[in-house]
Amino acid sequence: MTAIKHALQRDIFTPNDERLLSIVNVCKAGKKKKNCFLCATVTTERPVQVKMVKVKKSDKGDFYKRQIAWALRDLAVVDAKDAIKENPEFDLHFEKIYKWVASSTAEKNAFISCIWKLNQRYLRKKIDFVNVSSQLLEELPKVTEESVPSGENQSVTGGDEEVVDVYQELNAREEQDIEIMMEGCECAISNAEAFAERLSRELQVLDGANIQSIMASEKQVNILMKLLDEALKEVDQIELKLSSYEEMLQSVKEQMDQISESNHLIHLSNTNNVKLLSEIEFLVNHMDLAKGHIKALQEGDLSSSRGIEACTNAADALLQCMNVALRPGHDMLQAVKQQQQRFSDLREQFARRLASHLNNVFVQQFTQALLQLYNRSYFLSVPGHDQSSTLAQHSVELALPNHHPFHRDLLRYAKLMEWLKNTDYGKYEGLTKNYMDYLSRLYEREIKDFFEVAKIKMTGTTKESKKFATLPRKESAVKQETESLHGSSGKLTGSTSSLNKLSVQSSGNRRSQSSSLLDMGNMSASDLDVADRTKFDKIFEQVLSELEPLCLAEQDFISKFFKLQQHQSMPGTMTEAEDLDGGTLSRQHNAGVPPPVSSEKDMIRQMMIKIFRCIEPELNNLIALGDKIDSFNSLYMLVKMSHHVWTAQNVDPASFLSTTLGNVLVTVKRNFDKCISNQIRQMEEVKISKKSKVGILPFVAEFEEFAGLAESIFKNAERRGDLDKAYTKLIRGVFVNVEKVANESQKTPRDVVMMENFHHIFATLSRLKISCLEAEKKEAKQKYTDHLQSYVIYSLGQPLEKLNHFFEGVEARVAQGIREEEVSYQLAFNKQELRKVIKEYPGKEVKKGLDNLYKKVDKHLCEEENLLQVVWHSMQDEFIRQYKHFEGLIARCYPGSGVTMEFTIQDILDYCSSIAQSH
Repeated sequence: MTAIKHALQRDIFTPNDERLLSIVNVCKAGKKKKNCFLCATVTTERPVQVKMVKVKKSDKGDFYKRQIAWALRDLAVVDAKDAIKENPEFDLHFEKIYKWVASSTAEKNAFISCIWKLNQRYLRKKIDFVNVSSQLLEELPKVTEESVPSGENQSVTGGDEEVVDVYQELNAREEQDIEIMMEGCECAISNAEAFAERLSRELQVLDGANIQSIMASEKQVNILMKLLDEALKEVDQIELKLSSYEEMLQSVKEQMDQISESNHLIHLSNTNNVKLLSEIEFLVNHMDLAKGHIKALQEGDLSSSRGIEACTNAADALLQCMNVALRPGHDMLQAVKQQQQRFSDLREQFARRLASHLNNVFVQQFTQALLQLYNRSYFLSVPGHDQSSTLAQHSVELALPNHHPFHRDLLRYAKLMEWLKNTDYGKYEGLTKNYMDYLSRLYEREIKDFFEVAKIKMTGTTKESKKFATLPRKESAVKQETESLHGSSGKLTGSTSSLNKLSVQSSGNRRSQSSSLLDMGNMSASDLDVADRTKFDKIFEQVLSELEPLCLAEQDFISKFFKLQQHQSMPGTMTEAEDLDGGTLSRQHNAGVPPPVSSEKDMIRQMMIKIFRCIEPELNNLIALGDKIDSFNSLYMLVKMSHHVWTAQNVDPASFLSTTLGNVLVTVKRNFDKCISNQIRQMEEVKISKKSKVGILPFVAEFEEFAGLAESIFKNAERRGDLDKAYTKLIRGVFVNVEKVANESQKTPRDVVMMENFHHIFATLSRLKISCLEAEKKEAKQKYTDHLQSYVIYSLGQPLEKLNHFFEGVEARVAQGIREEEVSYQLAFNKQELRKVIKEYPGKEVKKGLDNLYKKVDKHLCEEENLLQVVWHSMQDEFIRQYKHFEGLIARCYPGSGVTMEFTIQDILDYCSSIAQSH
């Protein structure tokens, strides 16, 4: 056990500045025997702390570890189980009762005795020792820090302080003395027993000398004893005084304890008062609404800027008071409940007043805009006015009304709308629905009138302006609508039957007018000049330029006024599935309940679809009218619409404007593709006259017109790729159908049809410099050259027919192996035969034959392409080539014969020139 104590002291307690006083080997009662050690320790630093530590050997068994420690002051009872019989069991009562079984009764008794002494020495609170033998609790010298020397050589045990002999290392002086003593004895090393006997004898001598010295000092000893007796008496007196002092201090201690307890209660009361004051100040500061704010909420003027600002500040203050984070328990206070109820009443009252006022503002703005709309269209319904002069003077300007003043007036309420959205979502939802309802009808009227004016300007007709005469009288209609709107302004979901009725009536009139425009007869592109197409282009661009800022301004206003940038989904309008023709709505949530979060772009786009649901149908109708007027208008519309779509997508690809224009662009692209398909179909359906020259085919001229127009329109356009694809389709169609017509031609030779038309195509492509048609340009040039050469050879034929036959025979003999200089010896090809043939073609006959040939070519060729001189010059070159060929054969086969043609190359040139000039 001693070795274990030393190991525990060294490894566990010394590093923690503790001294081990007692140890007992125990295990828990009633369980498997897992041995551990209970240790009683004290700290080496003051104030002294007495602990009981449980130490357990590690699982590996090579070291001990500290498992748990209890303060001795927490020990209430020590139960030894039996005070008479030996019993190794004992209980220690801390907050929990620990039952132990010691390895031996002696160890248990020694440990309990140590606990009793430590309790007597260090603890004011006494521990109850139950079933403990009185012998163990005898008053022994109290354990002090002096009685437990530092180091590892003492422990408190059963009855006395047991001193454990431990090897102590000699210091330097002791080692020196022993060495000197051993040097004085020769046998100290060789004979230890002799050395020990010598030391024993010397010790006896010293003891005797000491006894004699003591006996000699008996008198001094008596005096010392007497002094000790007197000292003991003095000690007894001091102890009496100390006891009296202790009693006095005990009473003082009780009084100080009472004073301390009283001070504690006072401090606690002060702390509670401070906390209570803090809570009251918190409630007063955060849940008290100023009288000015209450008055503004109840009576504030919502029509003036100052009143709106005051109401906004009051609403924000009310919201802060209602949203204050109450501390635990505040909601149980009656005053807090009353204040919250008061705030709720104020919120409900102001929300109702604000919603009613904003609804009235919507109605007033709608009425004002309606009056302006009727004033705009009223000029055309005045009897006796010449409609054309009215359109010219008042011009029914192609411009949409500006809603900026309305937006500016409403944006003053933006913060209040945000407040209403956060506090009363039901009223906010109702205002949103009313705004969209009013605005959708107003914009429908304005946009439909705007498009009707655009259609009138496009068609140039004035009879369409008579549609305005079918509108209701201005005074009665405006009065009717105003009364219906004011009648519903008291509630957010008022009746809108009058609006619907008038809207349906007006829409019916516009539909009938649109249908009358679309029923006009088709106008061919040849009947329209560049000015007409430029006029259409300007009108279409103006339409798009008016719609774009209108949509962007309304979208910006919706975002700011309804605070959609807070990323909350709009009720109803944000999740309703609505087709563009006004189909049924499917609601996905209950009214008044904030919907789930969705993206701002989807919310705004759905509102814009609701408000501007008529834009896409009207644009499609306008596009259909433009295509009906002139199919080439689809080129203008494709370029303009593509540019506006590209601009809108750069701003916001998912916006309403971008989506709507993108949908319309699909329609425009279809019309463009249909225009190309129609041109190809017209090429295939071309029929040529059997009695007249073919000339330049109509579809070739139309391709030139299309290409010239397209190049001017698509210059620097975003959709150039679409035009290049159309070019490829058209040019292939032109090539195929030119060849088809040339094959079917009866009056005009095939080569002439091919030559003239491909020359025209080549000239067109060279002039326009269309990069995607470079291959087709080269092909057209090649076809033109090939058919020109073919026509020249075919038409020229053999003007010197007999001479030509003669030399063909000469060439045949040469080909058979006869030498060229020996051909003249052939009977049929001698010099005399050659002279006979040459005499048949004098210059006069040659000129006559060329003149007939010129007239024939002139009949075949058309004047518009002006290829006569080109063809005639090619024939001249071909005739000269034949002439030179004949002269070469004469020089080689009839050398030195002196035979020559009766006309020269210069004569040929003169003949051709005079013939061309004479015609």
